Amino acid sequence: MSTDLLATAVTLRRCKLVRVGIDGSVAEYIFDQPSVTLGSSDDNDLVIDDDKVSGEHARVFQDGDDFLMEDVGSTNGTYINNVRVRTAYLKSGCSIRLGGTQLRFSLLSQRVEITPSQRQSLGPIVGKSERMRRLFGVIEKIAPTGVTVVLEGETGTGKEVVARTVHQYSSRANNTFIVFDCGAVQQNLIESELFGHEKGSFTGALAGRQGLFEMAHGGTIFLDEIGELALDLQPKLLRALEQREIRRVGGNRPIKIDVRIIAATNRTLADEVEAGRFREDLYYRLSVVRLQLPPLRERREDVPLLVRHILKTGSFNRIADGQRVKGIATAALEALMRYEWPGNVRELANVVERACSFADGEFVQLEDLPDHIAGVRVSRSRGAKQATEPLRAPVVPVHADRTFKLAKESWLASFEKEYLETLLTKHSGNLSQAAREADVDRKHFRRLARKYGLVSGPTKTKTSD
Repeated sequence: MSTDLLATAVTLRRCKLVRVGIDGSVAEYIFDQPSVTLGSSDDNDLVIDDDKVSGEHARVFQDGDDFLMEDVGSTNGTYINNVRVRTAYLKSGCSIRLGGTQLRFSLLSQRVEITPSQRQSLGPIVGKSERMRRLFGVIEKIAPTGVTVVLEGETGTGKEVVARTVHQYSSRANNTFIVFDCGAVQQNLIESELFGHEKGSFTGALAGRQGLFEMAHGGTIFLDEIGELALDLQPKLLRALEQREIRRVGGNRPIKIDVRIIAATNRTLADEVEAGRFREDLYYRLSVVRLQLPPLRERREDVPLLVRHILKTGSFNRIADGQRVKGIATAALEALMRYEWPGNVRELANVVERACSFADGEFVQLEDLPDHIAGVRVSRSRGAKQATEPLRAPVVPVHADRTFKLAKESWLASFEKEYLETLLTKHSGNLSQAAREADVDRKHFRRLARKYGLVSGPTKTKTSD
């Protein structure tokens, strides 16, 4: 079930199979995963010692809120309530017969109440806002269950940090946690990266190689930017989720995997499904629990806690006897809390690191912050800070005969020129440093500067690196 962190409960669905022996003995098996394999082979989730049961006989799998049973090509068939089936929905209490073995299926629906935690941190996650405390409550409830989780949120909201925390508080904590960014690898290499390949399966495959799913066996794999996964690869990921097995590229042998999957995206997957860019069946298989992480601008009360945490844990602020910068001045903190943070917590961490590099004393001051956050223009000389003055919006005369579009273009041009000129002056004409602070591509920054006559050309010595 999905939750936007304002929900009061999450419903977790699991299945129970009860095996009744000939002698009347009863054995119960409860499964958290969305697919359970049954058969006489040792690599099944439920191994049935019965001569009439095939090695790979059947599987039970989850489809949304329902469970189905599928016969996977057995010799003697699969029966539900004494009716032979190929694929059928399971109702709680129904009987299943595989060979001479009787099973009873039960659906376990657990409604987990979510109350805001009293914590102000959980693992590496920090926050005292209600939305973050609800997030802590959800993680504490779902982490031990092994359910698949999808994390949605803007870039920089901390999706990988949340994924690591879910792993840390799960029964898999002592096993591997592997991160794979679906948007950072060429699409033609993703299948090999995830599932591995056999020797000779493609040009350059000089030896067989394990994929990340095999490497993560017993642990957790975090699939970042899952929305970037090509449509032709999505059925293979769906198979891994449903059947808990993969096949290497160029191989025919199925390999059983025991891996928890946590996926993340800065897109809205429901919209991607609607647009035909993401498979609906994969979307529902992944979204057992879906968490929407709040942007930093919607939890500004967490900024002071985050700043203290970044100062305390950041390697950039470490010295032999503790922290070089101990804290932040009130005016600087107020400026951080006013800012919109389009880059969220990641941007905040970068700003704090930068401010520490400028700070002369034990506290970050207002003038140590970037101009677009502090709202001041800072003039520096080597070794000393000089006076500061407010950054004012350029004054553009409003003429009655000028259209809104022309007036707006004139204002924007004036603003761009003053902004670029301010940064170039601040960084002694160094284009790379100015572009880095503006968070603008260097080539684009140069084109804009050249547009307003602030640099004469690409070889101008003053603006070179």
